[in-house]
Amino acid sequence: MFSKHSKQVKSTKIDRSSLNVVVHSTKSTKAKTNKPVQSHKKYTVKASQVNIHARMLSKNALSVVEKLNRHGYEAYIVGGCLRDLLLGKTPKDFDVATNARPEQVQAIFQRRCRLVGRRFRLAHIMFGRDIIEVATFRASHEVNHSEQQAKQNQDGMILRDNVYGTLEQDAQRRDFTVNALYYSPRDNSIYDFYHGIDDLKAGKLRLIGDPVTRYQEDPVRMLRAIRFMAKLDMFLDKASETPIVELAPLLKNIPPARLFDESLKLLQTGSGEKTYYLLRQYGLFEQLFPALIPYFTEQGDSLAERMIIHSLKSTDERIADNLRLNSAFLFATFFWYPLREKVDILKNEGGLNNHDAYALASNEIMDLLCHSLAVPRRHTGVIREIWLLQLQLLKRSGRFPERTMEQPKFRAAYDLLAMRAEIEGGESIELAKWWHEYQFSNAEQRIALLKEQDKNAPKPKKRYYRKRSTKKD
Repeated sequence: MFSKHSKQVKSTKIDRSSLNVVVHSTKSTKAKTNKPVQSHKKYTVKASQVNIHARMLSKNALSVVEKLNRHGYEAYIVGGCLRDLLLGKTPKDFDVATNARPEQVQAIFQRRCRLVGRRFRLAHIMFGRDIIEVATFRASHEVNHSEQQAKQNQDGMILRDNVYGTLEQDAQRRDFTVNALYYSPRDNSIYDFYHGIDDLKAGKLRLIGDPVTRYQEDPVRMLRAIRFMAKLDMFLDKASETPIVELAPLLKNIPPARLFDESLKLLQTGSGEKTYYLLRQYGLFEQLFPALIPYFTEQGDSLAERMIIHSLKSTDERIADNLRLNSAFLFATFFWYPLREKVDILKNEGGLNNHDAYALASNEIMDLLCHSLAVPRRHTGVIREIWLLQLQLLKRSGRFPERTMEQPKFRAAYDLLAMRAEIEGGESIELAKWWHEYQFSNAEQRIALLKEQDKNAPKPKKRYYRKRSTKKD
């Protein structure tokens, strides 16, 4: 039902004409030290032929590769950074792959190196704030290994992945063909094992190996497929696309903390709206946000759905304008209408006042959110504050407006009010307009706004109660 929506989203076209190069078989090259084993399935191309030059690569990443080479190890710049450069994009980071074990990498770089990860051991080489991630070549799990090296659950998901191998085996373990690219500064060549350059040229996203098995090994690959489709304006090949709807429930096996990180990558990288439609289309959105599904309609036009789309559009615009993002604000907007519905239930059925109903409803909605995504406490506190400030924004007399504006999250709360006004209309439009004027007015103008507000909405008369007389014994 959502495929029709995905067509409505405008996507940024990527010029792939620069990838139209002749790819030469590695059979014609001479074997040298630190070169991959030659095979008919592997191809190499001079980096200059696809407009990749050493000056475009991270100096720190190149220094890591060169130092590993000097110590007798194979090492290459690998993966997404090459993919992005081939598409004319600026890479977010640069990764390195090597046949050196993590402990050997640490012995070479010593204090600069920090070993991280249990599921798959990695080495982080630190150059100030710049961190180069170094991964050891991985091998398949077909050969029996101890549980300290390799472990899978009954659904086929990899729980531990410290099985080391060769360059060939590492390429086979990569997820998508466009990520199985290796750059060697020694001969300025790119090793393209699974025709990733051809796939980039065609705009095709294709899994390496059997898609069902690869998704079972790591269900997050389904989310990565969606992210690359939206971000890189690519399409998923039929074999990789078909199993997703059926295997989507496997995401429930992923730790909520990891899903939280993945949700930010999906929704806060500049293509959030398009990503949302794709997630709905492939049945993945409900795996990330199951608590929102009861608030969706067949037509896709409920208040909750309209708020999600509006919020993601705004996020995409902020990223395009290089403005800062507040992750807590995104989740506050997503769950605003479920919160409102819960508040109304507590007020009508429980007889609670507005403030108590908001506090209790916030706890219940937050529990639902954190059950599927482990939202850090630093964000949950901000989300609650943004929600409760919606009550404060209703108070427009005396010193209430001044005190409300002094709150640290006032601006985020106002932005939520402005979004509500566009979606709900009615009284929220007048309220948002008033606060907009109040923010950008001087002291005299604010006093005039308060007087006008008091005139239009007079204070309720105070009730006076007679003191109860105490009877004397």
